[in-house]
Amino acid sequence: MADGEIRHPQKVREFFGPRAAHWEARFPDDGPAYAAGVAALDLRPGERVLDAGCGTGRALPALRAAVGARGTVLGADLTPEMLGAAVRAGRDASASLLLADASRLPVGDAALDAVFAAGLISHVPDPADSLSEWARAVRSGGRLVLFHPVGRAALAARKGRALTPDDLRAEPNLRPLLAAAGWELVRYADEENRYLAVAVRRGER
Repeated sequence: MADGEIRHPQKVREFFGPRAAHWEARFPDDGPAYAAGVAALDLRPGERVLDAGCGTGRALPALRAAVGARGTVLGADLTPEMLGAAVRAGRDASASLLLADASRLPVGDAALDAVFAAGLISHVPDPADSLSEWARAVRSGGRLVLFHPVGRAALAARKGRALTPDDLRAEPNLRPLLAAAGWELVRYADEENRYLAVAVRRGER
């Protein structure tokens, strides 16, 4: 694959599982960035939100604070060790944690108001399929945030790679991909200290 990311579910588990216990120690200053990413969802009290590929659950307390006690927060991840780290950090107090493939969500149609996905789109086997699955699960008018605490260039440099024109996270590639799945891209930022794409669910495809 052009961007060199790990996409096969088994490979994802093999990569992230052994790293789960010390994952946050590698990036100890990302907390405020996650809170800002959650803020872009513009959640309201009582809403239903999923953190797709929640990892150690860094976004879950901010999601819970946004929807309040009456809201619903779900955290889904493919890697048991990541969910275990989330529990050890006490983040299961903020959300119901699900061992689940974010491309095959265990929720009904239009069951959610929003999906937050941090660093996930580059790790799903079929991004178009995942975007369609999230559209299925989100009501018309609901929101999607694709987020990373650093921008594409900074992330590529961190991994010793160069950006390529076919990077699906680039706006010219992402916008039509989202549209084909039923989303409208309404906000896009690719800066040194964040990557943020906000989309709105637009009716039936």
